[in-house]
Amino acid sequence: MRYSVLLMFMLLISAAKASAQAVQSVYTDLSGKTCKTLEEDAESAGYSLEQCQGIAGYKLQVTSQDDRQTVTVVKADNSKHELNLWTLGGAGFSSLRGKAEWRVKRENRRIVPIALIVRIDVVTDSSHPEKTTSYLSVSKITPQRICLIEAIRPGPNANVEARRLADNSASKPCDKIASPDEP
Repeated sequence: MRYSVLLMFMLLISAAKASAQAVQSVYTDLSGKTCKTLEEDAESAGYSLEQCQGIAGYKLQVTSQDDRQTVTVVKADNSKHELNLWTLGGAGFSSLRGKAEWRVKRENRRIVPIALIVRIDVVTDSSHPEKTTSYLSVSKITPQRICLIEAIRPGPNANVEARRLADNSASKPCDKIASPDEP
């Protein structure tokens, strides 16, 4: 009897630790009041650069030019990591959806981002610019590297697949099209 009570107690402690380590989602805006325009040049193919609030000292910069958008992740040390999202879907016209999904863990009561998921709508057939394909871009965030690793095409389980990939992204290689200079 004592052994079974001890075993149950140990299992409960293990479960509590595991749930504290669980990956969660935190959402931030990619436009609106939490973003500040840093640069703008209407004559240069509608160029603009906005900086939006992120989490845990991170910020997101949204670049718009020639009806295409991309995101740059800015770390607390101000280093910038371009995701080159405008390369997705054949580099057609693109627009970001309203929110970024940060996949995070809690370590020592701190939020630690491990990945970023951003939805981007891309015109993949220039003869039908009204039709878009909605990709979920998945980027890893590690102390060594922040880069796009994959874009998930639309499907019934796309959100689940993107989160699964994000949660296991640390060892994944960078996407060679989006991050050609990354090893």
